[in-house]
This record gives sequence, structure tokens and C-alpha cells, in this order.
Amino acid sequence: MTDLDQNAIQDFDVPVPYMQRTRDYYLAIGYDVPYRWAHNVAAPFQPLRKPLAQTRIALITTAARLDPSKGDQGPGAAYNGAAKFYEVYDGDTSRDHDLRISHIAYDRKHTSATDINTWFPLSQMRRLAAEGRFQLAPRFFGAPTNRSHRVTVETDAPEILARCIADGVEAAVLVPNCPVCHQTTALIARHLEANGISTVVMGCAKDIVEHAAVPRFLFSDFPLGNSAGKPHDLASQALTIELALKVLETAPGPQTTVQSPLRWSDDASWKLDYNNVARMSADDLAKRRRDFDAQKEAARKNRVA
Repeated sequence: MTDLDQNAIQDFDVPVPYMQRTRDYYLAIGYDVPYRWAHNVAAPFQPLRKPLAQTRIALITTAARLDPSKGDQGPGAAYNGAAKFYEVYDGDTSRDHDLRISHIAYDRKHTSATDINTWFPLSQMRRLAAEGRFQLAPRFFGAPTNRSHRVTVETDAPEILARCIADGVEAAVLVPNCPVCHQTTALIARHLEANGISTVVMGCAKDIVEHAAVPRFLFSDFPLGNSAGKPHDLASQALTIELALKVLETAPGPQTTVQSPLRWSDDASWKLDYNNVARMSADDLAKRRRDFDAQKEAARKNRVA
């Protein structure tokens, strides 16, 4: 590696600018209307009403339940629009679940989705609840990754709030994966907080979450798809959920961001790759447009069904 390359990498050793990368990418593949990211200048804030040990906490995920009829959803699978879901779902926290993230744009170059614990920290939350750190809600909730702010705010967030109220939930940990997932969980966190439920978002897209303005945010500077820690690294996963709980418990007010001290690797060059049109050829961009159109059609059929 040349000194020039090394300097360029050091310049990029900051949080990835996902909003700008996404805008540039969709313009480059031929979509000429830039996506409007949710933006707020203030956030609601609900302090914990009880000590953490007495607080009932729900887990909210953007991962999808495995449906073998929907095509490849395994580790490293290509983006799979057919696997998207469009309605809130829930699951029993007392048992294991097979959730996948093939339906979203996580970082497929630098991680491969081989460890569910990096995007769905139920195992760590069950362990901590068993140790008496908090009370785990009986259900977790699946939040659709919706590009429409209106649908998220007017449909999905109220549905999740209603289920939280039914379960006596007093706080929630929200775990996004792709760029739009981060926006989705940010909007849901705001809605829950405005209705008396304390929240913390665990995520990797700092610009998107802070642009939407959330009450509490634990930022891990990892590739998308690893909001709950490094794959196959229990120490990383344990520390990440502990940090999230600490932010939930001690944040002094709204729009509190805490950055995890963990690094993905000593080499920060992975940050240069995600949806970076400067690193794509015209042929790459044309193929991506064709692939994206095909996946949009698959997702449309799924939504209609």
C-alpha cells in the first residue's frame, strides 16, 4: 500500500456517510429523485421510571423470519426482495428463532451474516435477564424496513407501541441493519419515547440515526449488519449490549450518542467500499440497476400478496 493510499484510508477513518453514499449511488444507477431522509432537530425523552433491574425491556428487530419458499436467505445471500416483510410481527422471547437479513442492504463485502447474534441479540438479553439485570418482555417485535416515513410513523410504530403496551413494556432496545432500517428504528424509537417508553437504538449508521434525532443511540463503527457486535465474538456481543443498557440507564437527555470503543479492524479501508460509486465501473452500475429493478419487482409482488 502506498503512502497516498494509507493517507486516503486515514481520511476515511470516520463514520461512513451513508446518506450521501446512498444518494450518490441511486443517482448513478439512474434514479434521478434523491431519497429524502427523515430529519428532526429535537427528540422526545422518557427517563426510566424504575431501576433497570425492575424494568421490562422489549427487543425490536428489522430482521425477517426465515421463509424457505422465498429463495436464498442464507449467509452471504444476495439482496432478496422476495424475503421482505410488510407487517409488524412478534415472537416468543423464551425460545430461539431463525431470523435472516437477506432482504436488506447490509454490508455483503465485509460481513456475511453467519452469526444471528450480530443482528438479533436475544441470546445476550436472555442471559442478562436471567442474571437479574432487567426483565425481558415476553415477546420481541419485527419492524418492517419501510422507505415511507409516513407508513412507519402512522402504521408500524403505533402497532409496535400497542403490542408493547399489551406486554407491559417499559423500555425497548432497537437493532437495525441496513441504512433504511436505521431510519425505521429511529422513527419507531421516537414514537415509543413520546408515548412513555424509554428506548435505545444500537446501530452502525451514525449519520442516519442522528439526522432523524433519537433519544439514545449506541453507535458501533462496524459494517452494516453488526449492530449487536462482531460475528462469532461473544465478548464483543456481551460488551455491546451492556453498553446499550448503560446508555438506556444513564443518558442525561435526548439525542445522547455514545460510541462503542470497539473497532472492526485496525485497517479502516472497509469504510471506503459500501455503495461507493467512485469504486464502481459503468458495467458494475448497469448490472446493479438491472439487479435492483428485478428485486424491486419481487418485493412488489410480495407486498401485494
